[in-house]
Amino acid sequence: MQERKSPFQQLDYTLLFLLFVLMCISLLAVYSGSSAVTESWTWAGPLYFVQRQIIWFGVGIILMLAAMSIDYDLFKNFSIPLYIIGMILLLLVHFTPLGIENKGARRWLGIEDVFQFQPSEFVKIFVLIALAHLLYNITKAPREKSFKGDIIVVGKILAVGLPPFAFILIQPDLGTALVIGAIMGSMIIMSGVTYRMLGLLSSLVLSFIALLIWLHNNYFEIFSLIIRSHQRNRIYAWLDPAGNISGEGYQLYQALQGIGSGRLYGSGFMQGPKTHSGTIPELHTDFVFTVIGEEFGFVGATVLIVVYFLLLYRMVIISFNCNNTFGTYLVAGTVGLFVFQIFQNIGMTIGLMPITGLALPFISYGGSALITNMIAIGIVLNVNIRTKHYMFGEED
Repeated sequence: MQERKSPFQQLDYTLLFLLFVLMCISLLAVYSGSSAVTESWTWAGPLYFVQRQIIWFGVGIILMLAAMSIDYDLFKNFSIPLYIIGMILLLLVHFTPLGIENKGARRWLGIEDVFQFQPSEFVKIFVLIALAHLLYNITKAPREKSFKGDIIVVGKILAVGLPPFAFILIQPDLGTALVIGAIMGSMIIMSGVTYRMLGLLSSLVLSFIALLIWLHNNYFEIFSLIIRSHQRNRIYAWLDPAGNISGEGYQLYQALQGIGSGRLYGSGFMQGPKTHSGTIPELHTDFVFTVIGEEFGFVGATVLIVVYFLLLYRMVIISFNCNNTFGTYLVAGTVGLFVFQIFQNIGMTIGLMPITGLALPFISYGGSALITNMIAIGIVLNVNIRTKHYMFGEED
């Protein structure tokens, strides 16, 4: 017997509360982190970036509600058209005058100084839906567990995920490309392939990394064709930020100094010496975690990480409770999307990972990334409010 509940009863208010907490943290961090920039602008007040962040949150909430309003089961009907649209947008970035280049990367689409957005951010959602639909079609029919069957499943996932991965990689945007890789990885794990296949894939990744190291040490000319100069410089800066302080290591070195100075409780809101000296570039965007670490210390950084953990935990619970495999795949892919972005952004800020252009979800200032993450939350809430609950077992 099915237990009937209204959509409002089904809403995960804990998830919404955690999202609200992240929004509040974002506004505080963006306000403090952008103060050094706005102080040098005579035409903009101290709330310039905060006001725009509120607007982005407003747009994101509207799109989140839109993503919740359509039965997620209908997403299967749009998965192929959305995927095609995403690939067309990536092609427009590369091969038309609408593609906008900034700081050596061609990632944006639009009219410069008028309107622009980053298609690769929305492609993450399109790939997520396409892969969830693909796995739904694969797993809805019984299949024999075999290594050959695993190869077919992994091959299909890679056939969908690798084209956008490649186009985003050559923009170049390694961070977003790796997010696509994380979504593919999540889907491969959720597909039910054997540990033998997972071990093989892990070995291939590690072997590729080992090959790059060998090429770097023995055939640098070939290595330089694979890893571009600015990417190499970021790797060198990551391995030795103090030794590259005059180049790519400057940003990371200053960020580490700022976070380290925060110690246990931080220097206090709007009191961070590094934050307000203007010595750390992109402080209110990619390196916003530095603001939290310096001004709120280890305690503040831990609170943020705990909030993220609880947010991801709620998503995992929603995924487990869902009795529709398509919905389960959607939520699992979203978890993979957020886990990688959170780990990569915080990791690069504290020197655990190389620097990429990934934003910290719901915290960093920005438009396309923030809106994409809000849509992803809308999809998770959509799955939750349409999960059927049964008083006596589940539906066969």
